This record gives sequence, C-alpha cells and structure tokens, in this order.
Amino acid sequence: MRGKALGFDEVRKIAMALPDVEESTIHGAPSLKVRGRLLTCPAIHRSAEPNTLAVRIGSAQRAELMAAEPAVYYVTDHYVDHPTVLVRLSRIHRDSLRDLLAAARLFVISQAKKGRAGARKKASFGDTGR
Repeated sequence: MRGKALGFDEVRKIAMALPDVEESTIHGAPSLKVRGRLLTCPAIHRSAEPNTLAVRIGSAQRAELMAAEPAVYYVTDHYVDHPTVLVRLSRIHRDSLRDLLAAARLFVISQAKKGRAGARKKASFGDTGR
C-alpha cells in the first residue's frame, strides 16, 4: 500500500484542476467528463474490484501501465475492448493519479477530434449536392 487510500473525492479534486473537466453522472454513478465525453468514473461493473477507478486511455498506454505496475493497473474481460484502464485506488500514488488523469484528458480530447473529423468526412462523401 502507498499511504492513505484515495477515494473518488480526491479523484474529483485532481481532475477538476484540469482544463475543461466537468462533473456528471454515468449509469447513476458520479463521473468526470471532458467537453461532455467520459474521462473517468468509479468502475461499477461487477467484474471490477471494489474501490476501482475506470479511466479512459489508449490501448498502448494501458498495456504499458499494466506491465509496469500490475498491482495498480488492470483490466477485466468487460473492459478489455474499451479504451479504459482500471486503477486500484488503494494502490496508486496521488502524483501518479494526477499524471494518469492528465494523460487521459489528452486522450479523450484526441478521440473527440478524430470523431469530428470522421463525421465531417462521412458527411462530405454522402453529400449529393441536392
């Protein structure tokens, strides 16, 4: 254990210090979003361990985190196909959480930009000019 276990209130404080982060809910649980897109929330699926945080992150970075610190970062079958890493709040250091949330924020923003670019491209291909 790395000192005092963190809870979602501490996650909220760290995340809300980042630009464009807002409080919200997802499936009745508290969540934090960036420009309306999910950044993090408590992992509420029954496959996740208690006091686990679900954080949106790319698959390459997730693999790196899990390889470097498997006691902190993990994934279950439910989350494996999603750009998400599960974080044991009882094991993560506050500074590592701050770095993770900052990286996750950039990931969420980059995914939103990709989504908008794809939508514009699809609209232009589908435009018949009528």
